[in-house]
Amino acid sequence: MTGATGYVGGRLVPRLLGVGRDVVVLVRDPGRIAGRRWAGAVEVARGDVLTGEGLDAALRHVDTAYYLVHAMSAGRDFAERDRRSARRFGEAARKAGVQHVIYLGGIQPPGTASEHLTSRAEVGALLAGLVSTTEFRAGPVVGSGSASFEMVRYLTERLPIILAPAWIEHEVQPIAIRDVLAYLVGACDRPAMGVVAIGSERITFRSMLETYAEVRGLRRWIFTLPALMPHLAARAIGAVTPIPNAIAVPIVQGMVQSLVADTAQARQLFPRIAPISYRTAVRLALERVQRAEIETRWSGALGQGPTAELVDREGLARERRSRLVAAPPAAVYRAFSGIGGERGWPAWEWAWMVRGAIDRIAGGPGLRRGRRHPDEILPGEALDFWRVEVAEPPRLLRLRAEMRLPGRAWLQWETFPEEGGTRLVQTALFAPNGLLGTVYWYGLYPFHQFIFSAMVEALARRAERSAAAPPPPKPGEAIASRA
Repeated sequence: MTGATGYVGGRLVPRLLGVGRDVVVLVRDPGRIAGRRWAGAVEVARGDVLTGEGLDAALRHVDTAYYLVHAMSAGRDFAERDRRSARRFGEAARKAGVQHVIYLGGIQPPGTASEHLTSRAEVGALLAGLVSTTEFRAGPVVGSGSASFEMVRYLTERLPIILAPAWIEHEVQPIAIRDVLAYLVGACDRPAMGVVAIGSERITFRSMLETYAEVRGLRRWIFTLPALMPHLAARAIGAVTPIPNAIAVPIVQGMVQSLVADTAQARQLFPRIAPISYRTAVRLALERVQRAEIETRWSGALGQGPTAELVDREGLARERRSRLVAAPPAAVYRAFSGIGGERGWPAWEWAWMVRGAIDRIAGGPGLRRGRRHPDEILPGEALDFWRVEVAEPPRLLRLRAEMRLPGRAWLQWETFPEEGGTRLVQTALFAPNGLLGTVYWYGLYPFHQFIFSAMVEALARRAERSAAAPPPPKPGEAIASRA
């Protein structure tokens, strides 16, 4: 399995385990799957499809391989990176004797496709030229935490009047994430099937917005504009939704033409899979969002760019605060691991919002990316404009900044048991890039004095309140008390 830290792969792994499959997970950083419920049930192989490192060892004794990676957010050269990765993976799979590669691509339009969709089809062709391959071609994937669902959700929730380009009248075939997973799992028991288009009913992009509004009980007015360039539309989406331009642009470019396909072959090959309607998919996704049961999120994958790690070395600036908290380490950890997302930040919230807005203007993720779950946090997940680098309850949480900065930054909390409670240590770290980075850090230092001091105090109070509050009743106790 490649892409196990991504939106689809992270949900596919437990389902393959559930049907009795032995799963090998290929990851660049094994720490990124730590804490996931299935982490102990898979074999972990360290490797990189872009460089080819570790592929031979990972694919040894493998009969079926899932290729669920792409470089869409890796920059302008994403197509070349995708080609290189697909070739290296396909060659390694052929060398290892892999019998079947399963790949998830995108539905192709009848005319000239966007660069993103063309790249997805090219990857499928490269794999098929090297090893027996099944390429599922899907339209927008709808599920809690998916990029397509989040885009529709934020646009509809936040804009009572939507000015959209005329091409929102084009048809598309969305598909629920549960149906995508059903096809992917079902393909594991079959020989390679070539290209198979999958999807539910054909609807327009306008209908996707209108149906969401109906499910939510919202009144929305949608007006079309005669001309709006895809890049301008993508930037408008980026201003309203948490989807960054690197992802919004290819999504919007795919909307310029109809994205529909003949799914008769999928119905014939998989007669037991009956894709649910878009309306049902939206309703189920909203239910999961409301219950905070989002398994994976679009922002969970790092793409194929290089990762950074905290290295204790010369030139690393530190801003450290500590406080003795009258609470056990577990309560203190809950306090700082629950920041961000819908809860916001514990001090100077307006300053964080301003910083997030500036980051969005500069092309960064901003604060709207939020977090997958209000309480649970796992290594590799996104948290507003941070990435979780280390999460070791109740001892340590380290976030790495993904905002636009002239350097690399981290924010870290540690707990140390002491007599009378727990020592909470909060540390901001910054590795500047040249003179500009140094000026940036020391220019903001006076503001950090106020913000970081107020934050550690607020987290301490939150932990002490949590420790003093009575524990919630167990389900059986709650029923008995009501009786």
